[in-house]
Amino acid sequence: MDTALLLALCALAQGLRLSTGRSVPPGPLYLWRHPTGLNRVRRAWVIPPISVSENHKKIPYTLVQIKSDKQQQGGVIYSIKGPGVDEEPLGIFSIDKFTGKVFLNAMLDREKTDHFRLKAFALDLGGSTLEDPTDLEIVVVDQNDNRPVFQQEVFTGHILEGAIPGTYVTKAEATDADDPDTDNAALRYSILDQGETEHFSIDELTGEIRTVQVGLDREVVGVYNLTLQVADMSGEGLTNTAIAVIYVDDINDNAPEFTSEEFSMKANEAFGGIDVGRLEVQDKDLPGSPNWVAKFTILEGDPDGQFAIRTDPKTNDGILSVVKPLDHESREHYQLRVSVQNDAPLQGSAPKAARGLATVTVEVQDVNEPPIFYTNPLRASVAEGAAPGTEVTTFFARDPDTQQHQQLSYFKDYDPEDWLRVDRATGRIQTKRAINPASPFLKDGWYRAIILASDDASPARTATGTLSIEILEVNDHAPLLASPTGTICSDPGQGSGLIIGAMDEDLPPHGAPFHFQLSPGSPELTRNWSISQLNVTHAWLRLRTEAPEGLYSLALLLQDSGQPPQQLEQLLNVTVCRCGEAGVCAPGTAALLAGGAGISLVALVIVLASVILLLLLVLLVAIFERFRQRVREKGLLDGLQDDVRDNILNYDEQGGGEEDQDAYDINQLRHPVSTVELVPQTSFRGRQPLRKDTPYHRVPPQPSRALPTSPSDIADFISDVSVPREKMEPLFWAPWDSHLPWSLPTLLTPVLSFTQRQGNEKGKTPFFGGSLAWACPSPWPEFPNTPLFPKARNCPFPTPPLRCLHKTMCVSGGHIGLL
Repeated sequence: MDTALLLALCALAQGLRLSTGRSVPPGPLYLWRHPTGLNRVRRAWVIPPISVSENHKKIPYTLVQIKSDKQQQGGVIYSIKGPGVDEEPLGIFSIDKFTGKVFLNAMLDREKTDHFRLKAFALDLGGSTLEDPTDLEIVVVDQNDNRPVFQQEVFTGHILEGAIPGTYVTKAEATDADDPDTDNAALRYSILDQGETEHFSIDELTGEIRTVQVGLDREVVGVYNLTLQVADMSGEGLTNTAIAVIYVDDINDNAPEFTSEEFSMKANEAFGGIDVGRLEVQDKDLPGSPNWVAKFTILEGDPDGQFAIRTDPKTNDGILSVVKPLDHESREHYQLRVSVQNDAPLQGSAPKAARGLATVTVEVQDVNEPPIFYTNPLRASVAEGAAPGTEVTTFFARDPDTQQHQQLSYFKDYDPEDWLRVDRATGRIQTKRAINPASPFLKDGWYRAIILASDDASPARTATGTLSIEILEVNDHAPLLASPTGTICSDPGQGSGLIIGAMDEDLPPHGAPFHFQLSPGSPELTRNWSISQLNVTHAWLRLRTEAPEGLYSLALLLQDSGQPPQQLEQLLNVTVCRCGEAGVCAPGTAALLAGGAGISLVALVIVLASVILLLLLVLLVAIFERFRQRVREKGLLDGLQDDVRDNILNYDEQGGGEEDQDAYDINQLRHPVSTVELVPQTSFRGRQPLRKDTPYHRVPPQPSRALPTSPSDIADFISDVSVPREKMEPLFWAPWDSHLPWSLPTLLTPVLSFTQRQGNEKGKTPFFGGSLAWACPSPWPEFPNTPLFPKARNCPFPTPPLRCLHKTMCVSGGHIGLL
């Protein structure tokens, strides 16, 4: 009991020392005191906390000294563990291991850590435990080291104008980081400044802001700015400030008013949807709010609703407009009584407007108005096929300008089929042409036209009228058979008979149902045939008795249901055939069916005309092909002229005698065979093939004869050449580039050379002048009867006339000359 009292006294002394702020050396604290004698043993000691002030500046500072009575001083080693020692935050506390003094080594901050719980240990010098670990709690004592802080820099609030005292506006809130259980965190609120008039107060404990008196008027002061203050230590400590902005909300306590009691305006007649003028108003309430927006009402003077007033959203003025056209002739002036009020209801305590009503005078101006049709649109009817000049209707119009004497004229604006004629002075409408019911401009039997009526003012005004004409259907067509042919079984018990149909160009009710019957003019038909109605457009034709196979023409009478009805007698070609079990014509009767198809006269004429046209077409094609063939034959050799002329040989020699070895090649005369061998040859079996460009009537080549090798042979050769023309011409048919061994250039080469040499020896000039040119002079007269060489000409040599072959060679008697 004495030990517990001693510990309590020590702890109390420690607390008094800290609270007085004086440094009193702490006495030893025996955490482990063992009882002596027969006293009762306690299981554990309850150690009071050790208090230390935050922000203690005397560092290091001795907090306490612990002792153990098991050993003499110097025989015990003390230690502590826990937060602030070997745990975060480190290095705050330490202990002298021999004396047991506990030191504070750093400044404490209660706002971070308000207490520490350590473990104290006592060991002997050998390291053995002398005492069980004991708790050592250190409490950090708060100091007023934190200012109070408002949660917002600016607080906002709203209050309706005219609010009663004590009305809640907003609440200011602040916090203090110091110990809330001490005066360091005891906060007090106040208003430092709110303007000249004190309309608001603040609760010093809660921070609520309320009104304190009447008189809040948004139109006078719309916003209040309050300076707030908060202080700790119950208002005596540290302070801080903030702003409170209080908005006074608008209420409809001001009625709108007209700026004038009377307004005058002018409006033109005959025009709707136009603005006439403005009605100016003013309102002190908040612009754009329902308490400010004006709403206008016409109380008197507009029984027909010809005027309307809308509000300009920007200026709040009323805009008077004409919604229905005015008529100067019927009324020249309007006097309107107009009121104005807000969308939102006016507060009961608000004063009434002095000018809430206004008088608006509207003067109607006279203008030239367009004519007005009495009936628009106008409907009329006319029968289809009506003759030109048929009266349709009269489209009347009137001039609303009764005070002006004007004449009206009528004319068409839209008449796509040009069916109508309009009387310009009276508006009388007649048909101009026959009405065609098949017009594409007819819609469900109606034809639409547009008629205009215009006055003679300057400028003229025009009215538009729509005329709808119903084209009445007339029964002017009789029904016709849908198909004039058909087949039926010869045995009445086979098949289902023949179903025949009809059609009518007339529209209902002048069409179906159709009535079918055998012609009354042929009563004998009823003995073998019967006809019955199947539906409104079809009938059923049957045989009464078995009939022979063949083609039958039946006269039928068809009648429609129009008024008056139209009927027409028509022929139906029916082929009676032998049918099988399925009621279908047997295959053997196909020829009979084809022969009795019942072709009408028109169809027969069309078939014959088609056959004639086809034959003429075939004949024209044949003539054209024959003409093209002759053109090809005629131009066959002409096409080779370019090739011939590209191979011209010009010797330019007049003969130099035998000594002139350059004028010719004597070997060609002495050994002409070698010259022939220079021409490439091709071996063929049988007859040699013709070139592809050789005419189709080309005569096969004859075996080549031996070429002359001496002057006497050459003379014989020349005389042999003088043969009849019909035998001579085939010799020259071969083209110049032919590979045949007897081609004309090869044959003539030795002849020409020899002839030239003989002329030189005798002192004479050969008739061909010694010059080889592969072209005849032109123009020459055409040589007659030359089917192969159509361009052959007579050469201008003395008689007998020379035959010009291939436009490059002339032949006369036994002489051959190249030009």
